[in-house]
Amino acid sequence: MNPTPSATHTVHTSGGGIDRNLSLVRDEISDTTAAVDGQEMADLADLLGQGRRVFVAGAGRSGLVLRMAAMRLMHLGMTVHVAGATTTPAIGPGDLLLVASGSGTTQGVLRSAETAQRVGARIAAFTATPESPLAKLADSLVIIPAALKTDHGSGLSRQYSGSLFEQVLFLLTEAIFQSLWDSTDEPAEKLWVRHANLE
Repeated sequence: MNPTPSATHTVHTSGGGIDRNLSLVRDEISDTTAAVDGQEMADLADLLGQGRRVFVAGAGRSGLVLRMAAMRLMHLGMTVHVAGATTTPAIGPGDLLLVASGSGTTQGVLRSAETAQRVGARIAAFTATPESPLAKLADSLVIIPAALKTDHGSGLSRQYSGSLFEQVLFLLTEAIFQSLWDSTDEPAEKLWVRHANLE
């Protein structure tokens, strides 16, 4: 007899199951972040600091992570735009496009990168696929060695779909923000003044 949905949820959300899965997620994130190349991260952070303006473009959950990163860069006083927003201007020479795609083949992200390259902007990218079309377009590239969202049989992660890529992407963008902030003498109070007040 098949268990009812409520019984199934009871089994899977028991304390032991939650603790076990929290350890799984934590360990996978720790192992993957440890495998990221620190020089790639430093190079991307340097490129971010050189951009006249920064544009971010990503799809799905990766796109949400980049929106969070955009908010933090704005707190540093940088001019940041999210691709697709109503008031986002045209990207141009001297600008930087920050993108993320685990597969490196996400069509909207690729089109944004191709446009940026065509108009003379630079491209910083996060991907899990070093030989992907997106990786080939990037001026600065950080490889996140995580399973692709369609690679359901991968030994790289037991988590669903692209969860590990997205989790590590968040931590990497936070580390980059922290490093850029460390390079300034601005106190947290000055960054807070820039925080949205029309919420």
